[in-house]
Amino acid sequence: MNSIFGIGVDLVDVNKFKKKSYSENSSFYNKLFLPTEIKYCLKFKNPNQHFAGKFAVKESIKKSISTKIKFHEIETFHKNSKPMVSLRGKYSKKFSIIVSITHEKNFAIAFVIVEKI
Repeated sequence: MNSIFGIGVDLVDVNKFKKKSYSENSSFYNKLFLPTEIKYCLKFKNPNQHFAGKFAVKESIKKSISTKIKFHEIETFHKNSKPMVSLRGKYSKKFSIIVSITHEKNFAIAFVIVEKI
């Protein structure tokens, strides 16, 4: 049986991503996001909201597990329109994560519950 290990929440100003467009700052985005995450965000009319949401998820996870985890060790994706997260590397079999993301105009927020496996 899994037990709750931590929770995390993060609020991101979408304007931070608007000011750094992907086309002019791809190296910045490649440091934060996996290629599949970038592809997902860029398919939308307003990719900045989606980048902000994914960033909020990653920050929430970093806060909830209180250990040094790299952005690329956190993979966000959607399954049946539901946000999902999987951890990579040494964290892949340690934690299970429940995530919720929302964005409205200039803000994106994510909330995560981390369970220890």
